[in-house]
Amino acid sequence: MTPVTPPPLKVRAEIGTERRVFTFAKAFRIGRTDDCEVCIKNEHVSRKHVEVVFENGTWLIRDLKSANGIFVNGERVQSVPLFTALKIRLGIQGPFVELVVDPRSDPQPEPPAPVQATLPVSPAGTLPANKDATHYFGNPEDRSVGEHTRMIRRAFAEVQTKQKRKYGGIIAGLVVCAMAAGGYALYLHHETQKNRVIAQEMFYSMKSIDVNIANVEKMVEASGNTQGAEEVVRLRSQRQNLDDSYNHLLASLKVYDPKMSEPQKLVLRVARIFGECEVAMPPEFLTEIQNYINKWKSSGRYLRAVRLARDKGYTQTIAKEFLAQGLPPQFFYLGMQESDFQELISGPPTHAGIAKGMWQFIPSTAEHYGLRIGPLVDLPRPDPADDRHHWDRETNAAAAYIKDLYGTDAQASGLLVMACYNWGEKSVLPLVRSMPKNPRERNFWKLLSLYRDKIPDETYDYVFYIVSAAVIGENPKLFGMDCDNPLAGL
Repeated sequence: MTPVTPPPLKVRAEIGTERRVFTFAKAFRIGRTDDCEVCIKNEHVSRKHVEVVFENGTWLIRDLKSANGIFVNGERVQSVPLFTALKIRLGIQGPFVELVVDPRSDPQPEPPAPVQATLPVSPAGTLPANKDATHYFGNPEDRSVGEHTRMIRRAFAEVQTKQKRKYGGIIAGLVVCAMAAGGYALYLHHETQKNRVIAQEMFYSMKSIDVNIANVEKMVEASGNTQGAEEVVRLRSQRQNLDDSYNHLLASLKVYDPKMSEPQKLVLRVARIFGECEVAMPPEFLTEIQNYINKWKSSGRYLRAVRLARDKGYTQTIAKEFLAQGLPPQFFYLGMQESDFQELISGPPTHAGIAKGMWQFIPSTAEHYGLRIGPLVDLPRPDPADDRHHWDRETNAAAAYIKDLYGTDAQASGLLVMACYNWGEKSVLPLVRSMPKNPRERNFWKLLSLYRDKIPDETYDYVFYIVSAAVIGENPKLFGMDCDNPLAGL
């Protein structure tokens, strides 16, 4: 039955620098103008943005044809029912509003009627199967039997009544407990889902900070502005605080489930290192990474490249160069995919020229990052006068190039950066720019779901080879590789 009055609804909202809590028992509006019951002065909030009404026994949140829309779990909705609690966002980058229905005391269900005890009967259904039972446990008010028999019958009737009350109470208690357990399980599920959304918001806030850090550092490097350097310190501190909170939330969500295999945990960790959220990772990503791990194991390339880098003294220098740029040292494996760490290698002729060296820079990119191009630029052979064949100089340029890609529309997604490095940012970034402008929507997984038919197989393979190599590198022996983690000790 629909209640006469709606259950109270609590609304928590960020208004300026304050966190305000409202309670409503009737319809209200959220918007930027003062006549809205919840007034939020924010550029992403429309004048009259949302109305919340009680219809057909349920609170309903409805978009008032706002320009920025309302979002639930990153998806834009026109209306959404509210059963217990819900967090909405006003605009894709606007403030969050949390709505919680106050719990109400629902009437308890009446216990089922106790089953009446019956005496056993004969197969014919007419005579009692046991005459003594009929005699001693029949009607206690039957005057045709003696006083002693009636006394026994009355005693039995009292025992029956007590048992009916006892077991009826037990059954009612079990029903109540089952309902409470079901309600608690539903509450836990809702809280888990809510915390997963919060975890994703935290992660993508960190990515936004990463983009800001990359751009401010670039500005500081160009101008030497000390104020910009202070801003980088502030941003890094802010990011660290978010990172601590995010780790705490992951632990409460048990994202790294103890039952999960160690290889699966490594895939999650490496995805996070490269700027992708573990909580949002599609399950098929695990399977695909395992496929590419198997390709590394069957080819022998991984061991040959790691040993070459170790014997030539490349490993530590490459890793430290990326760390100096504030990048994951695991970009070491991008060099493995590009050249197997061969310093004097040349690629095939292309319309952009011949790529050369460990990091396979084409001439234009090399010159942009300060590398000298040798006289044999148009020939696929080593050129001592070409800086691309000096691995340390080209490594420095590669780290700077990747750092620049981090600060672009790639939104600090390491996997998108890899795709840009292989296919070219002029091919990748226009596709990225067609996606919603927020880090949640700009990652390699979203790019694949929208544009897999446009992405070359070479680029697809390139990204998965690098990520799977990084997974192996975290614990090579776990994957049957006879070597240690090349990046251990950094």
